[in-house]
Amino acid sequence: MHHQIDSLAYQNKLRFLPPHHKFIFAIFLFMLGYLAPPPWQIIITIWLGIWIIIYAGIPYQTYFQLLGIPLGFWLMSLPALSLGIVLQSNLMNVSADVQWGLPVGNFYFYLSKEGIRQGITLLTRAIALTSSLYFILLTIPLAETLQLLRKIGFPPLILELLILMYRFIFLLTDTVLELLDAQKSRLGYINWKASMRSLALVISQLLHRTLDNYRQISLGLASRGFQGQLQFWHSTRHRPSLRYSLEAIAGSLFLSISLGCYYLC
Repeated sequence: MHHQIDSLAYQNKLRFLPPHHKFIFAIFLFMLGYLAPPPWQIIITIWLGIWIIIYAGIPYQTYFQLLGIPLGFWLMSLPALSLGIVLQSNLMNVSADVQWGLPVGNFYFYLSKEGIRQGITLLTRAIALTSSLYFILLTIPLAETLQLLRKIGFPPLILELLILMYRFIFLLTDTVLELLDAQKSRLGYINWKASMRSLALVISQLLHRTLDNYRQISLGLASRGFQGQLQFWHSTRHRPSLRYSLEAIAGSLFLSISLGCYYLC
């Protein structure tokens, strides 16, 4: 997935647009999606999907696979939001919030109306905000994003930590998948005892390979004259697009004005 994301960021159809235009557009929709109610968040999600899939040419399978990440976290948090339990003697205190309930002994399990509403709001907000970040991730290469952040005053230490974290997260994921595939091919998970032994080997090998990769990166940086600050370079020439600029500005103004009318009227 790491190599695929990098490849799409460098080869998408919006690659020629100035990165600061795309960054400002995505950040504005991120803030708007955070403040807006669910209907506007759904519109933002659909609009960003059009930009990512149709305009940028990102395969919809990849985009939906990435959207499945926040959806999975939402599904795990949904029971805690929507399910409630009270003593049957206290049922009258929550009767207005009960959507559906089931008595079990002295307890009463129920679906909360407020919890369901919060779950829907959480879902639309999470998808809208994540789509804004995916627009940056899939259309702007990481080096250009970091260079842009450096220009607006981000501390160099934070930027270096970001690029190292970005590299090592996917590096560790690839390493774990390779180890698991190797063990599965040798029936390493055929039973509980073998699974525990294989898991212990994965953890130990992962630590060993992580330290080895760290040494290789350190040697690579030293051989290239690393002086305590990472440098980023790119040779792509960007050019603004009148059509995309007008569409982004018009759509953003429409969403902003309609949201303002919603809160003021």
